[in-house]
Amino acid sequence: MDWKKIVGAVAPTLATALGGPLAGMAAAAVSDALLGKPNGTDAEIATALQAGGPDALLRLKQADQAFAVRMQELGIDLERVHANDRADARGREVKTGDKATPRVLAGLIVGGFLLMVWFVLAGHVGGLKDPVAAGLIGTLIGYVSAKADQVVSYYFGSSAGSAEKTALLGGKR
Repeated sequence: MDWKKIVGAVAPTLATALGGPLAGMAAAAVSDALLGKPNGTDAEIATALQAGGPDALLRLKQADQAFAVRMQELGIDLERVHANDRADARGREVKTGDKATPRVLAGLIVGGFLLMVWFVLAGHVGGLKDPVAAGLIGTLIGYVSAKADQVVSYYFGSSAGSAEKTALLGGKR
């Protein structure tokens, strides 16, 4: 079980931090919320999430809110941290001069997602009445959808960046 996917669904601030330079702090917060200690292993965290049920999810949500407050107190802007990370990835692309690989991968990911959705909607995928097959297909589409979203965010910016731009244009800042 990939506990980070559950964290992504329940605790978005912690999940964002897990993907960057603040991963250690975020993992410690998750471990502390679920295990009562900041240094739990991946296996311990996964077990606690599986066995904890709704109570574990509630503790995780509370830890997410506390983590967000702590980041604000420290003056850490997680979106800015991730924007710098994306800039590094784009900078790598410029430095290496490898324009083909990222674009080919991006095209395959987005094209694969669109093709998968078309196959399902056009009725070319059998077994959707079987709950196990339907769950597997839904999981697969969800995974590829998330990857397609990452590609779009890489090339066109994230929704957080769009929200920031909208707020600035509307004078809400």
